[in-house]
Amino acid sequence: MIEFVALSDLGRHYSGQFRVRLGDADASGIIRLDGVARVLQDVATDDWDDTGLESTDTWVVRRTTIRVAERGRWPRYKEMMTVTTWCGGTGAAWAERRTNISAGGELLVEVVALWVPVDPSGHPVRIKPVFFDVYGEAMQGRKVSGRIAAPVVAGDAKLLAWPLRRADLDIVGHVNNAAVWQAVTEVVTTPVSWVSVVHHGAVESGHDVQIAYTPGSLWLLVDGEVRVSAEYAE
Repeated sequence: MIEFVALSDLGRHYSGQFRVRLGDADASGIIRLDGVARVLQDVATDDWDDTGLESTDTWVVRRTTIRVAERGRWPRYKEMMTVTTWCGGTGAAWAERRTNISAGGELLVEVVALWVPVDPSGHPVRIKPVFFDVYGEAMQGRKVSGRIAAPVVAGDAKLLAWPLRRADLDIVGHVNNAAVWQAVTEVVTTPVSWVSVVHHGAVESGHDVQIAYTPGSLWLLVDGEVRVSAEYAE
């Protein structure tokens, strides 16, 4: 079960202001899931840059779970969001990033993501000691599992083609996480109560991608192999 640890006064946390722009909202004016994903990437990058840490490692996301808070809702077009992020725990070669999205002083959306550091060749590496110097106090010694369950595609899943675009690629040549969430929105649209996306492998330029889906689940397939899986609830 995914645990959403509460924000503590201890240790480092970082906040940024983000407005829901026209390109982030759907036809009803509610922020799309890929809009949320872009905000999560941006605040994580801003947080890392603000620490002043330098590293040749790159952090890649393995799993992201987003849920509407107990008295929350999805942000709407032009609404100013306060996005606060901190480290909720670590394992040997992964770290958990928690993020809260608020507006008007009210907590709207909660996010927990599992990130893995990789070296320039793309191989996972252990977290460097300097990471703990900056983020350690906020974690309060909490350890998190990096276990990712093997995906199983439902036998009755429907198939939908998802052609890749040049704009989907990021600086490392993979389909960017936010673009993957665009594929998810072909099946899953806000408002949902929660949604979780797991990256099992990279989606890259030239791949022939299909979306397989059933109510509550979807998978991105490349040559029949699951590269991304997702679950959600209305």
